[in-house]
Amino acid sequence: MTTVLEDKIDGLKQQLITMAGIVEEMIAGSIKALANRDPALAETVIKRDEDRVNRLEVENQDAAINLIALHQPEAKDLRTIAMVVMINDVLERLGDHAVNIAQAAQYLISRPQVKPLIHIPKMADHAIAMLKDSLDAFSRADSELARSVCARDNAVDELNLVVRSELIATMVADSGTIERALKLILISLNLERIADLATNIAEDVVYMTTGEVIKHGRGAVTCAEPAAPPPSDH
Repeated sequence: MTTVLEDKIDGLKQQLITMAGIVEEMIAGSIKALANRDPALAETVIKRDEDRVNRLEVENQDAAINLIALHQPEAKDLRTIAMVVMINDVLERLGDHAVNIAQAAQYLISRPQVKPLIHIPKMADHAIAMLKDSLDAFSRADSELARSVCARDNAVDELNLVVRSELIATMVADSGTIERALKLILISLNLERIADLATNIAEDVVYMTTGEVIKHGRGAVTCAEPAAPPPSDH
């Protein structure tokens, strides 16, 4: 039989999952707006951050503080609430990254394409999957799933390097592409940061469930070797 505190923590975790779902949709929507050259969708992503994500971030933080103040949780429950507060903050930052991408998309939509989009959508798919799995790992206290998220960060880093390299070469060859290419590099950097933040969540899940510290290269975590650079183009 669960306690009142456990029920409230479960409710808070569900609110967090709801917020995460919105953020995932924002990231996917910002990339879809770019790929489909859809300014209305880009604007929708921006407004969702201002309206719902920011409101949920405040509500979740207040609820977590109230749980600590009213129930004085100890040990495992306190660690879980601390994780909720941390993830809540990360999700708000992820929403900001989605907005950054949508704003860059708004600039690019009205201008000729630099090159066909290939690697940027792949980066988005990887980053969104990593975020989803890191939250699932937290919800299920699954350290193995969390470790798999950490291992997949290399693939996004490699794609980011390829995108940047290709776009720098494009700017050198044609100075008229500089502003548009820089916007694409900005989008790639935001996706790389989204993957990093998903990895941060996963690292904390490993610590919460096993006590093992794998941040900053400490501890042992099985990660894949860096992927070979994909074929030229982005």
